[in-house]
Amino acid sequence: MYDRRSQFENRKSYMKHSPEFEAIVEDAKSRIKEVTIDETTARMKEGAKLIDVREDNEWEAEHAAGATHMGRGVIERDIVQTFPEKDTELILYCGGGFRSALAADMLQKMGYTNVFSMAGGWKAWKESGAPTE
Repeated sequence: MYDRRSQFENRKSYMKHSPEFEAIVEDAKSRIKEVTIDETTARMKEGAKLIDVREDNEWEAEHAAGATHMGRGVIERDIVQTFPEKDTELILYCGGGFRSALAADMLQKMGYTNVFSMAGGWKAWKESGAPTE
């Protein structure tokens, strides 16, 4: 099982977030489910959709192979048009798992029932050696 607390501690070592931001992320994480990199790649083979919620410039620099880009600023606007079936398995990722947790929480509020945040985000994906584009 993935330890969320260690994710915060590891993330703090290279990027300082405000206590307010950390509080809303922790609140969102209390309502969402996270999956590991291994779980993500296995689920993608079974049809899960991987969505990169990072900024456009982050996506353009490099992203997870097979991912769809739908930035954090527009995902709520565009998700229903792209994935109208609310039971579609969606796995969201960002740089470290914070923005994707916020986005996953919002999608659940919009009625999506099979949405996950990828623990550790892009940093964990890269460190695992998973394929990129």
